[in-house]
Amino acid sequence: MAKSAVDILKEAILLERRGKAFYTTAARQTQSEAARKIFEMMAAEEDEHIEFLSKQFAYYEQNKSFMKAQPHEDTDEATVMAILSEEIKSQVNAAGFEAAAISAAMDFETRAVQIYSERAQSATDENERETYQMLADWEKGHHHWLHKINEDLKEQIWYDNNFWPF
Repeated sequence: MAKSAVDILKEAILLERRGKAFYTTAARQTQSEAARKIFEMMAAEEDEHIEFLSKQFAYYEQNKSFMKAQPHEDTDEATVMAILSEEIKSQVNAAGFEAAAISAAMDFETRAVQIYSERAQSATDENERETYQMLADWEKGHHHWLHKINEDLKEQIWYDNNFWPF
């Protein structure tokens, strides 16, 4: 049975709240300043998603339709993430807590992209489609940066431990 728009909105809000809880906990537990900044930034992004989805939910409950999605402003997130990904390589053990948290965060982002992309494809309301596509794209950006950091850390551990086959 297909999920209703309300069911998907509830699932999305819950997913974002769980993501925020995860990032907030990871930020508190890390010993790395760069990792703390990344996790705090990701928690703040989840807050934006929760706020946006909550407004969409309230609007939908009242109007039985979606409001027009506002495009995500990607201020200087790319620059900040690039700087922090360089810093994190010098501060984090690739087999330690922070690397494990980054890997787990990638799973959160993958799940969000999947849910939002599927709903964007199946939505019949144009505003609903745009809402979920915008969210899927936003989450893809998060996944991209986490993946880059994860790959850099994996390469670092290979290099540090002389795992190269030559």
